[in-house]
Amino acid sequence: MPHNVVMRRIEVTETYRPLSARSLVMSGEICSPPFNPGPVFFRGDDSSDVPWIQGEVHFFKRCDIGALFVKGPVGAIVTVVGGTW
Repeated sequence: MPHNVVMRRIEVTETYRPLSARSLVMSGEICSPPFNPGPVFFRGDDSSDVPWIQGEVHFFKRCDIGALFVKGPVGAIVTVVGGTW
C-alpha cells in the first residue's frame, strides 16, 4: 500500500458520523479548531460522549479514523492532518 498524505476538514453534524466513510488507518493530528462555536463530542469506547473543547488537539498513531465518530453543534468542524505511513 502506498503512503499518502491525509488532510480533511470535516463538518460536524448533530448526530454521530465517522471521520472517514471507510476504514483508513493513519497517523496524525485530529483537532477541534479554536473558532468552533462549542465543543465537539467523540463517541467513547463505552458509547459515552467525550467532549473536545475548542482548540483541543491530539496525536494518534496508526488509528483507524473510520472507527472514530464525532458530533457537535452546527458550524463546528474537525480537522485531520497526517498520513498513512
